[in-house]
Amino acid sequence: MSNSPVTDLVFRDVPFDSPEAVSLIAEVQQEYVVRYGGPDDTPVDPAEFAPPTGLFTIAEAGGELAGCVGLRGNPAEGEGSVEMKRLYVRPGFRRHGLARRLLASAELRAMALGYTRLILETGTKQPEAVALYRSAGYQPHAGFGLYKDEEGSLHFAKNLD
Repeated sequence: MSNSPVTDLVFRDVPFDSPEAVSLIAEVQQEYVVRYGGPDDTPVDPAEFAPPTGLFTIAEAGGELAGCVGLRGNPAEGEGSVEMKRLYVRPGFRRHGLARRLLASAELRAMALGYTRLILETGTKQPEAVALYRSAGYQPHAGFGLYKDEEGSLHFAKNLD
């Protein structure tokens, strides 16, 4: 894995259960185990990340898997809301702005899918993620989903325009 600047960056949509996505999701789940003591147990149906209501995007840099981000419609939050899941950058590609680029891409893609608000859940043991979301204009949001009442769980939202 590279630790040099991210070059030849390509974003590509893949099914949530594709080999590339499964590999990256396993890595992010392992990161949750290290940080929180267990994986994210949020129920996930791969179909939720498929068009026309969702997507799953991988980032490749120099031909290597570098990161990913997913969007899934969240009708419980209202018709215009989409939830972001699994924003992840592999360790060798961190600190080069890739997470910010994946986030910006997710926002643009959410608008293209017709959504007007992006919501997400993260935790206090991911200070890098919290700093990214706050710097990108995300505001605290009421809890939702499996971790809505969990101590250490943080929820954010951003109106898309």
